[in-house]
Amino acid sequence: MGKGFGVNFESDDGVNTGSNPSIHEVDAERRHVLKCTATAVALLMGSHGWGTTGQGKPLGFTAVPPSMLDVLTVPPEYEAQVLYRWGDATGMPTGAPQFNADASNSWQEQSLQAGMHHDGMEYFALDKNPRHGVIAVNHEYTDDGLLHSDGMTNWTADKVKKSQAAHGVSVIEVVQQQGQWRVVMNSKYARRITAITPMRLSGPAAAHALLKTGDDPAGLLALGTINNCASGRTPWGTYLTCEENWNGVFSAPAKPSEDQRRYGLRPGGFGYRWHEFDARFDVQKTPNEPNRFGWVVEIDPMDASQIPVKRTALGRFKHEGATTALTQDGRAVVYMGDDERFEYVYKFVSRDRVKPGGFKTNQNLLDHGILYVARFDTRGFGTWLPLVHGENGLNAQAGFSSQAEVVTRCRQAADVVGATKMDRPEWIAVHPQTGEVYITLTNNSQRGQLGKVVDDANPRADNVMGHIIRWREGATSSADAAALEFRWMHFVLAGDPNAEKVEHQGNIKGDIYGSPDGLQFDAGGMLWIQTDISTSAQGKGAYKNIGNNMMLCADPQTGLTKRFLTGPPGCEVTGVAFTPDRKNLFVNIQHPGETASERSNPEQPKKFSHWPDGPNGGRPRSATVVIRRKDGGVVGT
Repeated sequence: MGKGFGVNFESDDGVNTGSNPSIHEVDAERRHVLKCTATAVALLMGSHGWGTTGQGKPLGFTAVPPSMLDVLTVPPEYEAQVLYRWGDATGMPTGAPQFNADASNSWQEQSLQAGMHHDGMEYFALDKNPRHGVIAVNHEYTDDGLLHSDGMTNWTADKVKKSQAAHGVSVIEVVQQQGQWRVVMNSKYARRITAITPMRLSGPAAAHALLKTGDDPAGLLALGTINNCASGRTPWGTYLTCEENWNGVFSAPAKPSEDQRRYGLRPGGFGYRWHEFDARFDVQKTPNEPNRFGWVVEIDPMDASQIPVKRTALGRFKHEGATTALTQDGRAVVYMGDDERFEYVYKFVSRDRVKPGGFKTNQNLLDHGILYVARFDTRGFGTWLPLVHGENGLNAQAGFSSQAEVVTRCRQAADVVGATKMDRPEWIAVHPQTGEVYITLTNNSQRGQLGKVVDDANPRADNVMGHIIRWREGATSSADAAALEFRWMHFVLAGDPNAEKVEHQGNIKGDIYGSPDGLQFDAGGMLWIQTDISTSAQGKGAYKNIGNNMMLCADPQTGLTKRFLTGPPGCEVTGVAFTPDRKNLFVNIQHPGETASERSNPEQPKKFSHWPDGPNGGRPRSATVVIRRKDGGVVGT
């Protein structure tokens, strides 16, 4: 989601300012640079005859208004229950420590509790019972001002361990009984995966010299997953967690190398201070340790003894998510965004077909296949460019001596082949009936700076509001996810029609919003959109009429959008999961009360939010919420 520390911002660490020309810059004479938002929309919606028109589905709930209140608001026909907060017991057989409101829990206790800042998640039903299942939920980062009783004063090795224990993933068993959901204690499924959990390295980069360290000379076993952002689930029932702003925990040398700068490594990191007590995160001492992060990690939620696997064939960058689909011949496709200004959109197509039998029969599927990066050409056409060693200039002369180096230096490889630089590619969702693919481009106020130009896919120079693009795979209507060509258009340019600047007004049909981030389809084909407005921008400037972050529901056929939920101040609304019957919706409320100074000052966030525990509850806490209709019906209808 583009986090720094303490404040949610347009991610600019490691921003792609490289000189590689995009297709739009190379072919300037042919390029049709869009000067006007209206022209862009008209052109792209009319290019292939599949604009947002016609009769759609009714959005069966009362829209909620924008809000700046310290509450979670849902439509009057709905009710919300807080299910799993930072510090709540995960339910492992090894213990169930209670959360201390003064944050005095030890790092050992934190390793058995919910981590901080809930993000992407997936729900896996058990026993064919839609109201009994396993939830896997990411914990993106830590705010140490909240995590420790006295913030970052008197910094110690134990504080580093607690911060590391609050990263990663929770796997919890949940059940609904007598209308209320609860976390099951003493569950065989429950576990915490943290920054020190052993991880198997697999795929083309495994055992390569770039991934070898003194602690792991074989380059086959990494420790931990961190900064876990969005997620995905595979057709064979496993969970994909994605390492996004992992660079922030590392302290780079005073003069970082070109590769280190390309991934945003800098001296001192982003204030985590792990390197002061853990040499793994001091790049001068362990120069290859950063290469062991930035991957997609596969977890079997049904087996608490399984060693998580870092899938290097899917490329190393700031993974926002990993959304899966199937090709017409049954192979797996994983769509991914690299959440940074001027970074890229990727997809991986497996070599082999998905087999029945779950993880056991598909445990090597994501190790073999082809990784592609997207080039969004003019007038709604696009091409997938293979990132394969020996092709498209990816050779030793360009600095790539093997496929291992291509995937480890994935951003640089995408530079070489001429992919399109995008406005912070984030979540990706695939329509369950049509196979159309949607992606959020959260924002980019620097599109008209740094020598960059607007292009067909990113038409606003001052894109503080963001947009959503959708595409159809293939040159025909077959919509095969394996296709190397695609046809794209803008689904929406986010904004407020009453904003002072034309570029901030957008073309939303219905309730307004900005900075789209989380994205998910329900089984009925309705699109759920979540926002990540910077904390410093909420209720101000172009966002003065929009309020706190929110979740909306959109009809892909008509483009009509209605606001379903608003969160407390300073939060981000993120993570979407449904029970199979669609009667329960799980949503994460991340970093309520977030401020720029909360990393060092534990009192600062409490000035803005006491959610979810109320004024007497102490620290604001990220949490998973379950929402349902009061009449027991399907959510959203």
